[in-house]
Amino acid sequence: MIQAIIIDDEKRARLNLELLIEEYCSNVQVIASCENLPEGVKAIRKHKPDLVLLDIEMPGHSGLELLDFFDENEIEFKIIFTTAYQEYAIQAFKFSAVDYLLKPINPNELSEAVKRFSKTKEKLQNYAILKENIKHDTIKKIAVPTGNSLIFLETDTIVCIKGEGAYSEIICSDGNKHLVSRNLKNFEDIMCIDNNFVRNHKSYIVNTNFITAYNKYGGGSLELKNGMQLPISLEKVQLILEAIEIIKR
Repeated sequence: MIQAIIIDDEKRARLNLELLIEEYCSNVQVIASCENLPEGVKAIRKHKPDLVLLDIEMPGHSGLELLDFFDENEIEFKIIFTTAYQEYAIQAFKFSAVDYLLKPINPNELSEAVKRFSKTKEKLQNYAILKENIKHDTIKKIAVPTGNSLIFLETDTIVCIKGEGAYSEIICSDGNKHLVSRNLKNFEDIMCIDNNFVRNHKSYIVNTNFITAYNKYGGGSLELKNGMQLPISLEKVQLILEAIEIIKR
């Protein structure tokens, strides 16, 4: 059963959506219904839903601000936007939303959006199983979802991974870049069990095989073989140097 939370400032809209879900989405259970964003944030933290059905135009806060209230490792839910305003569609999809439904909500479109989410949830469950299975192994390849397919990348060709909110950009030694709808924490959990990969900064994971220099000045940075310069958090410096030392032995 999919656990869902509705966030909408209009009581009638919340009730209508609950009725539609009850009639057309039998695999969805509404566990909380909230009239504003702060209330919704509290409900998400308390109930840890799979899915959030979120209005955009609300007094005090826009629904587009929701992820600002969470650290990236707390974002374990997906979003379906429900709004009367077409002009927010592009922003919504940049938000990595499952779907964007215009009010009044079409029952068939709601049902299709939930089906798409169900497929996403199944992939995430498979991903969690994969994480558990490889916990003690050195990873040679990772499978990266791109649209409706998977591409397989050899980990020793990955220079670094840059986190951008709900997305990550994988940068490879051949110059190719792959934008993936997974946050950086997902990759940290998998990649950083291998001594070659270290999270050097809140926005980056680096393959230490590609580091050519560590600069202490200007807050600290790493130079890479491909010419990139990455910031490094002070608390990560020793970890990076130890990882390089392990590789040299």
